[in-house]
Order: sequence, then C-alpha cells, then structure tokens
Amino acid sequence: MYTDIIRLSPIFKEKVWGGSSLHTNFDYDIPSDHTGECWGIASHPSGSSTITNGPLTGWTLMDAWMEHKKELFNEDNDEKAFPLLIKILDANDDLSVQVHPNDAQAHELEDNEAYGKTECWYIVDCKDGSEIVLGHHAKTRAELEDYIEKGDWDGLLRRVPVKPGDFFFVPAGTIHAIGEGIVILETQQNSDTTYRVYDYDRRDDQNQTRELHLDKAVEVTTIPDEKQENAFSYQNVHDLSITTLTENDFFSVFHLDLDGIYEGSRPADYLLATIIEGEVTFTGKDTHLLKKGDHFILPYELENFKLEGTAKAIVSYPK
Repeated sequence: MYTDIIRLSPIFKEKVWGGSSLHTNFDYDIPSDHTGECWGIASHPSGSSTITNGPLTGWTLMDAWMEHKKELFNEDNDEKAFPLLIKILDANDDLSVQVHPNDAQAHELEDNEAYGKTECWYIVDCKDGSEIVLGHHAKTRAELEDYIEKGDWDGLLRRVPVKPGDFFFVPAGTIHAIGEGIVILETQQNSDTTYRVYDYDRRDDQNQTRELHLDKAVEVTTIPDEKQENAFSYQNVHDLSITTLTENDFFSVFHLDLDGIYEGSRPADYLLATIIEGEVTFTGKDTHLLKKGDHFILPYELENFKLEGTAKAIVSYPK
C-alpha cells in the first residue's frame, strides 16, 4: 500500500520559555516568538502530525497508526500506542527542572499515558557558555527532600556545559533541564508526562507560578543519580557516515552524515528521520527533495531507496 516515504507536517507548542529559533534555524512558520516545541513526528492525544503526501494525505499519524498499523509499521498489537515522539525544542529561556516516570510508574500514577518517558538530546545549536541540568547530588531520598525544602538548587543540581553536536541520554528518573540558548532534537518515548521540581519562581502574564509536582517527582527520581556515559560506534558505507548515538531498551538513535550517494535498505521495520542540516534527494517509489527541518517516516513496505546530496539527519527506530 505505502512504498513511499511518509512526509509529516509538524505541530508547534507555545511555551513560557520558547523563542523564535524554530523560525530562524529551520524556517518554520511558527505561531509566535514564544514557540518552544516543534512536534515533528507525533502521534499523541496532545498532538498528532499530519501526513502531507501519498494516499493518506491529510490523515493524522495517530489515525494512520490505528487504521494501517500492519501495512505501515508491521505491528499487530491493536492496543499498543505509537512508541516514539520526535521534537525540536528552542530554549530561549531555562526550562523547568523536571523528571519523568518510567513505564511502570506512569501506569500507576497517570491515567492517560501509554508509556513512561526515557529520552535523549542531540544539541543542534547553542550559545557560548550554555549548560544543561543532568542529574543531582543527593545520595538518599531524605537528602533529596532536604535540598528541595531548603531550595538549595546549586547544591542539588549537576550542571553540564554543552556545544553543538553533543548528545545526552536521559533515562526516566533523571532530574534534568535544558538551559537558555539551546536548540535540541529530542527523541523520546511517546509520553507528555512531566513532573516539575523547580521553575525559577517564574510568573506568567496573570502573575501565576506554574504548578510543581514535588511528591511525584521525589517518588520517581533515581536515587542516587546514575551518571550516563556515551558509547558511540561508527560506520562508513560509501558516502554515508553513521554514528550510533544510543541503543537502549526503548529506541536506537543514529546521526547520519551524507556527502554523495547512498543506496540501501531499512535496518528495522520502520525508521523516523529528521534532516538537521543540508538537503538530500530521496528516491524510492517517488523522488523527494528533503531539506533542513523536514520530518518523515520510512514505512515497512518501503524496502530499498537511494539518497543523494549533502545533509545530516537524526534517525531512530523503536525497540
């Protein structure tokens, strides 16, 4: 049925910490200068991408998953939700310090989520001196609660400097935050559950602070913190350089760097892809010019394809 790529129109989310980099960096038509998130490949009750080519033009990805799961994704489980969510985030200001539950905790604590939230970040761009929060220094739950009660965020939080091209794996249970001036591509489990720990006492236009979720946050935080180390692997196939960024229990993520021509096939039942630099001509059933900021899926029935151009992409598939 579907032997061509599935091109997707993204959804944009305005955030108190958002900016305009999704327009300046990716030429997206964003709703305002406080746009924080581009949901590029999304099939979630809070937002679903729209298919823009082929026989399912105009369908949401959620509807395509529900109605054509076998043909498009080789998936037989009728109750399973789409497993991954791909975002680009523009942190014009610091994001809240937060933590996410794992699958079991999400099922216990939330009624509307199919998954917990393990994620990873590829730093697309950032200002000089930018930092993320990744982890904490508490050794026990009591110590974590004491840091929070005292508001000793400098003592609690582990801050890490970043530069473009850096990659970070952020498993569920990790206290984290994206710092001001950073644009990331995020690959995550398909969940929108976030427990805020600290939000810098910010107030919105109505002089209201955003809700914190301290009880749930403490419950799901990994204590003591487990520092993550990258174990990249590298492969060159003709004109294509492939860096394996992570292979974990939930997804595999790769950085592709093409300078020339590549002909090949999918390494999994389907692939999710975003062009982050340059442009490439994709030839399968049809020919597509794909440029920076384009999001697409290589479905199950698309077996062989050709790439030609100079481009970089982040590609993933679920486990």
